[in-house]
Amino acid sequence: MNQPTGPAPLAPGDDAYRRTTVALFLAGLVTFAALYCTQPLLPLLGQVFHVSPAETALSVSATTITLGLALLFLGPISDAFGRTNIMLASLFASGLVTLAVAASPSWPVLLVLRAALGICVAGLPAVAVAYLREEISPGAAGRATGLYIGGTALGGMAGRLLSGALADLFGWRWAIAGIGLLALACAVVVHRLLPRSRFFVAQPLSPAELTAKTLRLLRDPVQLALMTLSFCAMGAFVAGFNAMGFRLEAPPYRLGVGLAGTVFLVYAFGSWSSARAGRFAEGHGPAKVALGGLALQLAGICVTAAEPLPLVVLGLALTTIGFFAAHGVASGWVAAHAARQGLGTGQAASLYLFAYYLGSSVAGTAAGWAWSAWRWPGVTLLTAALVVAALLVVRLAGRWEEPSQG
Repeated sequence: MNQPTGPAPLAPGDDAYRRTTVALFLAGLVTFAALYCTQPLLPLLGQVFHVSPAETALSVSATTITLGLALLFLGPISDAFGRTNIMLASLFASGLVTLAVAASPSWPVLLVLRAALGICVAGLPAVAVAYLREEISPGAAGRATGLYIGGTALGGMAGRLLSGALADLFGWRWAIAGIGLLALACAVVVHRLLPRSRFFVAQPLSPAELTAKTLRLLRDPVQLALMTLSFCAMGAFVAGFNAMGFRLEAPPYRLGVGLAGTVFLVYAFGSWSSARAGRFAEGHGPAKVALGGLALQLAGICVTAAEPLPLVVLGLALTTIGFFAAHGVASGWVAAHAARQGLGTGQAASLYLFAYYLGSSVAGTAAGWAWSAWRWPGVTLLTAALVVAALLVVRLAGRWEEPSQG
């Protein structure tokens, strides 16, 4: 009788599978709560520090650009030294730096600390998808990735809602400090739940090999298309929400920070859609599901052009559902494609997320300029153009991917 030669990958029904999905769901939640907690505070920060809408957007963009840059290094480092320690260090450091942001004495100091937060936060998104692809059985990896992306969606919602509500009650400093305390509490829970890696195989960290691997990834048409998708779709998504705070504060709505922040409740739909999209992609392929998600995101952008507040909220909900469906599928697609082509999954995920956060930084700042110059019609044109570009490259990626699967 043949004896098993090693542990089996985690599958639904396993206790370790449940602990893994819960831990990474919480990790994604708290990471993105810290990352975007200043977004609903942009009008308030502009008033307190006497800066323009485009300058206030830097409190988000400074974090996302350093996050994207750090991913380029942390992905390869995780390929060499492992996954779990990097994720845990990232969570604890993020909580501490967020508390420091709350004590910022000036606008330049706040931006420097928010930039430092981007480096700290990077340890989770650089590693999480690669960890799931290694530890979870192939049939359930897409589902688990979708749940992790769902945690990031809820984190984005919770961070924005909590910081907006706390700002109305206690001011912006306590709003950000509350997110920092939540981050530290979740870091402790994740430390207790997350299983250590069992299938990780270290790859020597060689600058020459890393350069060659990166160049090989950048020559891969599917990888390039997915990077373009992430830049455009994420850029459109963040740009819309960055400008929405200013729109809801202005006539005819005139909503306060806390009330305007409730529009981020639509992020709950993103958590649902990313998990469902992961399951659909297992049966129908990632290209079709990503195309459907992007089409829905574009439809939502068009609906937000209406003036009645219920239609604006509906448009934001459609945008959120579509974006997180496309992003959840594309995240797993990147790792799966890299594995099929014999490329480093950690580095592939890092390049994808670098483009993702670069899009957030560039388009998020551009939204401030578009709002100042043309108000919401300018923001609508900017975000719609980005999503149309994403749709085109996904069509190409799906065609290029088919021969490699054949």
